[in-house]
Amino acid sequence: MLAEKPSRIDVAYLGQFSEFQAFRALRHTKAEGTLELESNAETPEEALEGAYLKLRADVAADLLQRLTTCSPQFFERLVVEVIVKMGYGGTRQDAGKVLGKPGDGGIDGIIKEDKLGLDAIYIQAKRWESTVGRPEIQRFVGALTGHRAKKGLFITTSNFSAEAQAYVTNIDAKVVLIDGETLAQLMLDHNVGVSTIGTYEVKKVDSDYFSEE
Repeated sequence: MLAEKPSRIDVAYLGQFSEFQAFRALRHTKAEGTLELESNAETPEEALEGAYLKLRADVAADLLQRLTTCSPQFFERLVVEVIVKMGYGGTRQDAGKVLGKPGDGGIDGIIKEDKLGLDAIYIQAKRWESTVGRPEIQRFVGALTGHRAKKGLFITTSNFSAEAQAYVTNIDAKVVLIDGETLAQLMLDHNVGVSTIGTYEVKKVDSDYFSEE
């Protein structure tokens, strides 16, 4: 019971009491929690997409780990298969030719650019852990010149230095660099080294179907 009767009871007056201060603090905390829940709310479609992207990232990481432990010969055959699956040259037997042996001149594979074989793409595949620098790319370009080739594809399980990436933009030959992460994504996209365990269709109501006009 109040010791004296105030002329007016409002928020300013109640603010002097510790009980009221604790009550306001509790309400403020609950409000913040509600806002956080609302801001983190996502639709079922968004949740499904997020789960899919996480699963894809996990499989890509697993693929990349396996690529770093396979033999150089297996890796060379794998990269040729990926390029064939991307649509270059038709079948693997017809389009891809794996070299990867002593005296190959720095070229690990040759693949037809098209089904008619009007041009060829020369491949170097390096199962490395360290960054591929400009000197390695320069040697590859030199090997292309020795084969009178104009197009090359350098694939590695690691990555490329900024100098290496800048170098290929300033040469006459067309050289494309594919790092380990990109290779893993290409394997997923073209079903190399992976198998499908399930598919899910996301559907919505077709409003046009129910239109009676």
